Amino acid sequence: MKAPLYVLIIMLAFSNIASAQMLRTEGKEIVNTNDEPVLLRGMGLGGWALMEGYMMQSTNGGNTQHEFRANLVEMMGEERTNEFFAKWRANHCTREDIDSLASWGFNSVRLPMHYNLFTLPIEQEPVPGEHTWIEPGFAMIDSLIEWCTPHEMYVILDLHAAPGGQGYDQAISDYDPSKPSLWESKDNRDKTVALWKKIAQRYKDEPWVGGYDLINEPNWDLPGGSVLRQLYEEITDSIRAQNDQHIIFIEGNWFANDHTGLTPPWDDELVYSFHKYWSTNTPTDLDWILPLREQYNVPLWMGESGENSNVWFRDAIRLFENNNIGWAWWTMKKIENITNPYNVTLNEGYRNILEYWKGNAPKPSADDTYSAMMQLAENLKLQNATFMPDVVDAMFRQVYSDETKPFKQHTIPGLMYMADYDLGRQNIAYYDMTEANYHLSTGTYTAGNQGYMYRNDGVDIEANNDNVNNNGFHVAFVEKNEWINYTVDILE
Repeated sequence: MKAPLYVLIIMLAFSNIASAQMLRTEGKEIVNTNDEPVLLRGMGLGGWALMEGYMMQSTNGGNTQHEFRANLVEMMGEERTNEFFAKWRANHCTREDIDSLASWGFNSVRLPMHYNLFTLPIEQEPVPGEHTWIEPGFAMIDSLIEWCTPHEMYVILDLHAAPGGQGYDQAISDYDPSKPSLWESKDNRDKTVALWKKIAQRYKDEPWVGGYDLINEPNWDLPGGSVLRQLYEEITDSIRAQNDQHIIFIEGNWFANDHTGLTPPWDDELVYSFHKYWSTNTPTDLDWILPLREQYNVPLWMGESGENSNVWFRDAIRLFENNNIGWAWWTMKKIENITNPYNVTLNEGYRNILEYWKGNAPKPSADDTYSAMMQLAENLKLQNATFMPDVVDAMFRQVYSDETKPFKQHTIPGLMYMADYDLGRQNIAYYDMTEANYHLSTGTYTAGNQGYMYRNDGVDIEANNDNVNNNGFHVAFVEKNEWINYTVDILE
């Protein structure tokens, strides 16, 4: 006998609920509803909802998103600029992107949100002090949850650009110095609290929301952290008033790492978050943050890191996981950049726009600008971007394996390209004198791949236009005692 349709629907709904595993804290651990520890391995979706100048290669012409947008409006008009932004957001992250992340081993994503996709700026509110809600940001979250749920991946919501902007570093929060910042305006702080209240009302029962990263990288003169703590507590109260028990991630001042005034914890589901860039990865390099976990019996989460070589990636992730700390990387895609799983092509038309903004080239026509920007948005699609298998390999397999793997299949007799050496760790697949950037620890900048092409290891690779036996790249900057390893099938 066939089951009635409504019975099948109920059974399916029950199955989905049974598999759902909302996160919570248990002492120093993040656990699911079965009390099983969960080590978050996440990818930040930087650039999707908020464009930062350095990621757009536009630091000299559109360092902040509002400047970038204004420049485009001046060049091709409001309607075409809106069309570009819509296509950018449609292509930047899709179900296919999330499927890829899940297949590689990621169990979470961090969504950097711009507040203006959810509500109007305070100066545009029809009634001062009130909050007009708009849909694009919520639709973005809804889609992301839908794509992540089949993979049982957690979505961590990160307010990357708070109302008014939360830091002197203008690009990362779209801060406009001509307007009051988050810290200079009670209206902006009230809007921030109201936004998190709205988010809690909408997602309080969503099991695959992993938590709320309340404010990304505050960087402002906030003596003793008292104003920051006060705002965090107001946001927390607004979330809990909706009967929302999701984890709350708390970043310190000065780019997440100064937790002065933010202890002791004020909530039972609180995790302290820190960020790590360009420093060494020795066994003692987390000694500055680990006491926070021990003293207050709360979990830690490394909410943002990356932008270095594969050597650094592998060593940092091993350091985090040896200390039972989950992590989220930055970021999945960037333009003309080798440190991410996908490298987005910088098309010639967009390059002409960048050169015009720098004062080095004539102004492109409105039609040429529109064509170039729409092509850039098209380049975001996975099938149009360049996959960087070495980056993913370094973040997962190499963390716990000393084995090498072929980067390409080589046979002898046959033609081998020097840049196609094996996948693997420094000292195993290759040895290079400069392997990563540790300038925050050493005071001296050193690159991984000094040629910044093709791969993200320590091996230095440049592009070339040779006409014979060429895949477009060669090994460069060779120093004494450096070597690279190849796996080959010898046919004869």
